[in-house]
Amino acid sequence: MAQAHNGDNAQATPPSFVPSGTRRKHVSADTSHTAQQSSTPPSYAPASARSSSNATRRTHASSSAGSVQSQQPQSFQPNRPSASGQRSARRSSGSSRNAVNAVNAQHNLAGTSPKPQAMAMQSVRGGGAVARKRGHRVRNIAFKTLAVLLVAMLLGGFLLWNWVDGKLNKSDWLTSKASTSGTSWLILGSDERVEGDNTGGTSDEISGYRTDTILVLTKPKHGPSSLISIPRDSLVSIDDTYMKINAVSQFYGQVQLVQEIEEITGLKIEHVAQLKFGGLENVVNALGGIELCYDQTVSDPYSGLNWEAGCHTADGGTALAFSRMRYADAEGDFGRAARQRQVIAAIMKKSLSASTLTNISTLNNVANATLDALSVDSTTNPSTLISMALAFRDASGSSGVSGSVYWTDPDYYVDGVGSSVLLDDAKNLALFKSLSEGTHEAGTVGTLAEES
Repeated sequence: MAQAHNGDNAQATPPSFVPSGTRRKHVSADTSHTAQQSSTPPSYAPASARSSSNATRRTHASSSAGSVQSQQPQSFQPNRPSASGQRSARRSSGSSRNAVNAVNAQHNLAGTSPKPQAMAMQSVRGGGAVARKRGHRVRNIAFKTLAVLLVAMLLGGFLLWNWVDGKLNKSDWLTSKASTSGTSWLILGSDERVEGDNTGGTSDEISGYRTDTILVLTKPKHGPSSLISIPRDSLVSIDDTYMKINAVSQFYGQVQLVQEIEEITGLKIEHVAQLKFGGLENVVNALGGIELCYDQTVSDPYSGLNWEAGCHTADGGTALAFSRMRYADAEGDFGRAARQRQVIAAIMKKSLSASTLTNISTLNNVANATLDALSVDSTTNPSTLISMALAFRDASGSSGVSGSVYWTDPDYYVDGVGSSVLLDDAKNLALFKSLSEGTHEAGTVGTLAEES
């Protein structure tokens, strides 16, 4: 019997696990070797054992159906030796990561250490993953910081906008005239005087509210911006009554004043900004003074200006007297209008300078002083004021257009009115048309400019 012949070793191995080749009648005499082979699955047997076993199976197998290899799945069959005696290499079918994993798995089964190349690949790949994670964290922090800054800026801008808009003294100024080319602002300087106040005029001038500074600022879509003065003594007619234009607002209202300006210029006035002379003094002081130039030495008792010829840093009181003085000026009201343009241009330049914009305390003082002294139309907002300031800066520069309107008689006398300035209506309409369309070249304009 087979059991009696194999003894204890045959009983230790269940018949179902004995290789098919050993279950045949002719069993190898080395029963201990056969039992050792049968205890290890063929796919995990050492290479030398597999070789001898293959040789035995090839000798005793009668067909491919009785072969051990034919009963094993293809993936578990050992690689056949090549003609040179070396095992043929398997083709790579995966990524470098799979290759590294496969190498590590083989070394784990064999009980050896992985090759340095595999360890280097793993190290480089691990370091790259750490660098990528660190890069993601840096980008996330940057994006979050940027988002916080943007939200803070938007919130700050919103609060600043509401603060400025809430402090603006708005009222009705505008007419129903249709829009024209470009954008035009009417900039006014008012002087509220009391009875007997001779500052800037004679003792026989009536007391009350006067518009002593009238400037038309125009920014075309393309071309140079312009800043043109209209003399305070310009003659106008309302309801067949003649008067100087500086008295229109007091007797007929501010909308009527805007309408008179629109008739002189032919332009639609989009926005109005009026600054009180007392407020001008406060603005200049908040700025720490402005640079003004005048080539005459003056000691004028009417305006209170005491000036030595040349350029000086003027405080608020000096700047106010500088813009009011006319009796000591050979050009009279026309010279005063030119100095008024210089004062406002100097205020705008200093207000928009880096030294002011980067000094929070100065900027706050200037904003408060300006908003307290300013009156605007009902459609003006902070954006409108910024656009006006930038247009004013451009018009006052070398690439802008400045000057006065055209006139035919600077001393035209009318009963009940006195000496007035008679304007040249046709030339003024043509002038402002070209200014609004941006076709006028940079420089100085007006009758006084042509005569000089």
